[in-house]
Amino acid sequence: MPTGVVDVHTHVVPKGWPDLGAACGGSGWPWLRVDSERAAMIMVGETEFRPVGAECWDASRRLADMDADGVDVQVVSPTPVFFSYDRPVDQAVKVARIFNDLTLEVTAAGGDRLVPFCQVPLQDPDAACAELDRSLAAGHVGVEIGNHVGDRDLDDAGVVTFLQHCAEVGAPVFVHPWDMPGGPRLDRWMARWLTGMPAETHLSVLAMILGGVFDRVPETLRICFAHGGGSFPFWLGRADNAWHRRGDLVRGASAGPPSSYVDRFSVDSVVFAAPALRLLVDTMGEDRVLVGSDYPYPLGERPAGAVVRAADFLTDAQRDKVLATNALRFLGRSDTT
Repeated sequence: MPTGVVDVHTHVVPKGWPDLGAACGGSGWPWLRVDSERAAMIMVGETEFRPVGAECWDASRRLADMDADGVDVQVVSPTPVFFSYDRPVDQAVKVARIFNDLTLEVTAAGGDRLVPFCQVPLQDPDAACAELDRSLAAGHVGVEIGNHVGDRDLDDAGVVTFLQHCAEVGAPVFVHPWDMPGGPRLDRWMARWLTGMPAETHLSVLAMILGGVFDRVPETLRICFAHGGGSFPFWLGRADNAWHRRGDLVRGASAGPPSSYVDRFSVDSVVFAAPALRLLVDTMGEDRVLVGSDYPYPLGERPAGAVVRAADFLTDAQRDKVLATNALRFLGRSDTT
């Protein structure tokens, strides 16, 4: 496997999925309005959700962009709108199987340069574990999950059961925010993406820490949070202060303050500015930051790792870690370095 730059945060939208109502039951499913050979629109009911292009489903286009951007390997994960955590379990299992199998068709054309991550019906731990096992056997390398299931956060007992299973089978976990709250103050300027996503990721990291998840799951769990861990790294000092000064309300089930857990998870690097990246490396440590781009969506970084490559405060050894070595360890492939 090439090891120059590994991008752990990219997404896929297969082009040829079936009518999900007919295949899975229920109604109101996403569907793809194909506008041309190379352009389409993800629809939810009759509402336009997101325009997408051929780079979402065409491996040759994706590989050409990777070559242009100097990226050797991409982790290819689902687009969260398809998670279906609010669906009955049988429907969520069916849609996960459909998209997981289609994702393998997309990534197969990229050989070992495209690393597929599956989705699971996270609302049911048994079904989630079963679909993860099926997907790993079929060729997936890891799993992407959303940061919550309705009102259940990542310290929910069922989610913890799934994370323990991931640790047992050696599957890396990528956590992506989704289903952000809306409302008049958030439904303009893409505020749900600009403020809601960082806040959602921050909350899910806190849930794993203060909910005692890292005290219950094995240290072998490899888990990475998108978007630089959201606002968590900036406010880690505030969380520690609250843990010490208002432990009666804040400590929850955690054995130590939040800062004592930063070596238990990783974050991606897609923070877009050198000062933010410096804070991220200073807070998380040089071994816990991995290049991510959010390719191919417009709020992502192009080329992937541009801020990392230009960061004059990183040593060559630190830069190599962030660009590839840390990601290979996250993927369980550090023996190839």
